[in-house]
Amino acid sequence: MSLHFLQQRFKPKQNYFQTLQENYQHIIDGCKNKDAKAQERLYKDYYRAMMMLCLRYTKNENDAVEVLNNGFLKVFNNIQRYDPGQATLYTWIRTIVINSCLDFIKAKSQVNLHHELDESVVVHIPADAISRMKAAEILHLVRQLPPATQSVFNLYVMEGYNHKEISQMLQISEGTSKWHLSEARKTLQQLIHKQNLYV
Repeated sequence: MSLHFLQQRFKPKQNYFQTLQENYQHIIDGCKNKDAKAQERLYKDYYRAMMMLCLRYTKNENDAVEVLNNGFLKVFNNIQRYDPGQATLYTWIRTIVINSCLDFIKAKSQVNLHHELDESVVVHIPADAISRMKAAEILHLVRQLPPATQSVFNLYVMEGYNHKEISQMLQISEGTSKWHLSEARKTLQQLIHKQNLYV
């Protein structure tokens, strides 16, 4: 699978959020003061990007909305801790929302996470197959993965975390993280073939 292609396909428009933050200090200050209008503006401005993130980690829109709202509740409760010298507001919010997604999956998932793999098996999905697919089709396929496998796939492919970081986030071994990534690739390859999404 062309991991780089998928990362580019779902890469957020950082320039938009960098420009947004430059004129945003009054909104941040308002959120720190529990101003409802400032909180609403922050929510609306970051809703689409964070909702897309939540949709990648959940099985349906209702779960995605639940995770998103829990994430923003944490954002508003912890906005006093936000330090623009450490990260952009976008990155800070995104980290909180990703952690909310992972908390949701851990709470819902009873799947055995302890399979191990020393080295990920490379499963090839042609880049042209993915390039012809719409983002919604890719999202639909990823959502069919088991929750733990879906999480590892999203963290590795979409978010750019390495296996060591993933193992710490999910409290699994690096070998288990590699196993889930390999399983995700194999399953996606089978789903693409099954649905005749490429010739």
